[in-house]
Amino acid sequence: MAGNILIVVIIMTDQHLHTPMYFFLGNLSCLETCYTSTILPRVLAGLLTGDRAISVRGCIVQFYIFGSLAATECSLLSVMSYDRYLAICKPLHYAALMNVRFCTRLVAGSWIGGFMSVAIIIFMISQLTFCGPNEIDHFFCDLSPIIKLSCSDICVLDITAVIFSSMFTLPPFVLTLASYVHIISTILRIPSTTGRQKAFSTCSSHLIVVTIFYGTLVIVYMLPKTNTLRSLNKVFSVFYTVLTPIVNPLIYSLRNKEVKEALMKARSKLLSSPQVFTKSKVMFLG
Repeated sequence: MAGNILIVVIIMTDQHLHTPMYFFLGNLSCLETCYTSTILPRVLAGLLTGDRAISVRGCIVQFYIFGSLAATECSLLSVMSYDRYLAICKPLHYAALMNVRFCTRLVAGSWIGGFMSVAIIIFMISQLTFCGPNEIDHFFCDLSPIIKLSCSDICVLDITAVIFSSMFTLPPFVLTLASYVHIISTILRIPSTTGRQKAFSTCSSHLIVVTIFYGTLVIVYMLPKTNTLRSLNKVFSVFYTVLTPIVNPLIYSLRNKEVKEALMKARSKLLSSPQVFTKSKVMFLG
């Protein structure tokens, strides 16, 4: 969480990072921070105090926020892949196409679409009757463990959930895949070995995140629920709820030259700031 917050602060304060790529990255880091804040505090509180109880309403709210953020991230990752496609494959048109208005619309559409997409599922969950056991076999309130506690007919809800999961996972994944097919084909045509390596290093981190994120989402939410997959769902859930937010700052930004330079500047300012504080304190006491 600290890494993602650091990235957001650096991107906001450093003028050199006010570009479309870092604008999208800042939104992703903000999203990952919200992601972690939705799940980890409750998990840690349960581990430390032993109190793992959560109200039905609180459980549904947690799932709504988590599901909305997951849908938003699907869209945002595809937007970021499209941005890299334009930067590498259409460099002469990049500045004109990726203007401030277009970038803002892409990000706003991702956030609004993500939070609206889960609202219908939440409404259907709120209509269920819960009369079964009150224990969830998971570390957070996910869809499948919640509806297992219901004694209502969940066939329509199951079908609706699969349809919405497909709508907000497959199209962004196909767009991301198509973008990278064009990117790789363009990179292979670069005559310079140094140029190819630079282009690959720019996109390799994004490709790693996309593979982990989309792959685990498809396994958990779209594949048939066999006994083997049910037992592995919690393991796969760790990838997109805990692992991805942790590694994103490392593989996206902290190995990036521009971000490293911004970090060095911020570090220099912090190291010089105690002298200023000391002087101001002496003047105040005098």
